[in-house]
Amino acid sequence: MRLNLRDIIPVPGASLPFDFQMDLSDLEWNGERPAAHPIRVTGTVRNMAGALLLEGEASTVLEVNCDRCLKPFSEEMQVPLETLLADELADEASEADIFLLEGDEIDVGEVARTAFILAMEPQHICSEDCKGLCAKCGANLNDGPCACKSEVDPRLAKLAQLLDQPE
Repeated sequence: MRLNLRDIIPVPGASLPFDFQMDLSDLEWNGERPAAHPIRVTGTVRNMAGALLLEGEASTVLEVNCDRCLKPFSEEMQVPLETLLADELADEASEADIFLLEGDEIDVGEVARTAFILAMEPQHICSEDCKGLCAKCGANLNDGPCACKSEVDPRLAKLAQLLDQPE
């Protein structure tokens, strides 16, 4: 969504709100397409004594698979948006913190998309106490223990035999 800032650039204290939905269903993340639902982007661009400040939030519900047990689940994601807008960069080092205006316009969708992608978690876990899958048989350990017999370290095999002997 392109936002025309022509009316607030010359007026200190002026603001321009925005509220739109963005589709990122084509975004592939770790082999998945988690952004199945539209992303709602809301906020305001303010002229703070000559400096343009974009503040807002991008929020959605992600549809992901747990990286431990592979169970599909939904996860809310809210990303704060806060960036300065400028006509030109005075210093190349500050480029990451500033978005450039294109004439009197800013592509708020691009700002939100960038912030959303940078905020994506590398792993998604369905719960803090998720036990994952058995490394041998692949059973979901959250459903209960699997039928696999635990292997004894070969260095301790003789001790295990002593424990197995009847007294």
